[in-house]
Amino acid sequence: MMDSQKHAARTGRDPRPLSGRRLNAAVREQQIVQGAIQFFAEHGFEGRTRDLAEELGVTQPLLYRYFPTKQSLIERVFREVYLKPLESDLTSILCDRAKPLEQRLESFYIRYGETINRYEWTRIYIYAGLKGEDLNKSYTELVETKILRVICAELRAYCGLPGPDAIPISELELEHVWTLHGGLFYYSVRKHIYGARVSEDVGAIVRRTVAVMLEGTKAVAGKR
Repeated sequence: MMDSQKHAARTGRDPRPLSGRRLNAAVREQQIVQGAIQFFAEHGFEGRTRDLAEELGVTQPLLYRYFPTKQSLIERVFREVYLKPLESDLTSILCDRAKPLEQRLESFYIRYGETINRYEWTRIYIYAGLKGEDLNKSYTELVETKILRVICAELRAYCGLPGPDAIPISELELEHVWTLHGGLFYYSVRKHIYGARVSEDVGAIVRRTVAVMLEGTKAVAGKR
């Protein structure tokens, strides 16, 4: 079975060749990007642009007309897969103190899980980490700034502790929240990297994980 057929069987998507169709520049560029996402998920960043062009059904010169270098295409893939979801109002869920923190964390991680618990997202992220991509490091830093530090501040408020303006968030607090975040990410790794059997009740997994996190935080509150 060809790689594109394997991907279609695994993801339910059919990457049709782009040749022979009249497309405006914006549409063709977006379809190249979507094809590249699927290609890098299958082959990693060692995959050749020549092979990508062949899978897309376009010439390599046409590919380079839109993306002059392979690195520029990789950067666009990263922006599409990782940065765009964080530019939405997703993280605002965490700061709405009109709702209980448990409800906010559950809502956030169920929605965030819809973003990361995907074949392409998980595999490209792992490939990027193994290759030492700076983009991967930048994304991790962004997650820490926009998600984890926000959760740390909300956990402080939940436990009646001083906010980050009074006492800076410690490395130990961040590691505590990374345990929550990383545990839910590892669910996707087990599913899409190892092909392991996993529960499909993501909501139940998130609710239980959040409940354990909050109880544990109460138990160690003030012990930084």
